[in-house]
Amino acid sequence: MALRWPRSCWLNRMHEKDHMASSTRRRGPAGTSPEAAPGILTRLKVLRDGLPPTSQRIADYILAHPGDVIHMTVTEVAEATDASEGSVIRVCQQVGGSGFQNLKIALARDLVEPVQFIHEDLQPEDSVASVMEKIFRSNIQALTDTLRVLDVEALQRAVQLILRAERVELYGVGSAAPIAVDAHYRMLRIGIPCAVVVDSHVQAVSASLTGSAVTTITISHSGSTQETLAATRLAREAGARTIVITNYGKSPIQAYAEVVLYTAARETQFRTEAMTSRIAELCVVDTLNACIALATYERSVETIARTFEVLSSKRF
Repeated sequence: MALRWPRSCWLNRMHEKDHMASSTRRRGPAGTSPEAAPGILTRLKVLRDGLPPTSQRIADYILAHPGDVIHMTVTEVAEATDASEGSVIRVCQQVGGSGFQNLKIALARDLVEPVQFIHEDLQPEDSVASVMEKIFRSNIQALTDTLRVLDVEALQRAVQLILRAERVELYGVGSAAPIAVDAHYRMLRIGIPCAVVVDSHVQAVSASLTGSAVTTITISHSGSTQETLAATRLAREAGARTIVITNYGKSPIQAYAEVVLYTAARETQFRTEAMTSRIAELCVVDTLNACIALATYERSVETIARTFEVLSSKRF
């Protein structure tokens, strides 16, 4: 049975082992809570010997390759350690985290500058002009990288799945929810019957009630968000055709995707809320929508004109 120490018990143990070191950590930088002081790598080392063999193997890999793990998905770590994704997540929980993304953030705190949680390229002394240039360049780079990894055949396949569907459903939570809402609006404007679902409970119900006549589009930057992964799985099991927009690399959600449209945004490793990824996702949505509109040119033009008339009454 895996050894599970409550976070508070672990801190007490560390305090007993080295009172002076613990006191120093508690004083820490201004604004640092006592519970945040022990690093994730230290926790892994302390707990490692009490873990079962598979968990020890995962812990050893993380300890040996912390910089690499920050750049990996849970699926890639599972493959590298010959373990399951569930085993990787259990190790994350055993050291006090809520999941793999939480572990990566904790590793980043140990390994990278705190400012990188705001934006990798920024420094505290940067001027407003410098911040402006770096942010814009980062977004441009995300679009350039996404153009390189977005597969033309996958895009063509996604267009066909949407055109053949009686209805399209779009799923997204958190920072992906606004992208799903935007995609829904754009598809409505060109006459695609669709619905957007951003509540995780409604997603599960709606996905389970789909079927072969429905195509779903799930937007998940990490590909590891439990709610959207569950919705995509339920839709696939119900017979729906499934499209996923996610960041490049292996991730759990791809196991339930018929078509994957990749983005390439670098900030996955350090931030809990993606920034450049949303720019890349919007561009993929724009491209997908434009391809659909061109494939149904006459209908799309007519629908755009009709909806433009409706919307014009709402403008001065």
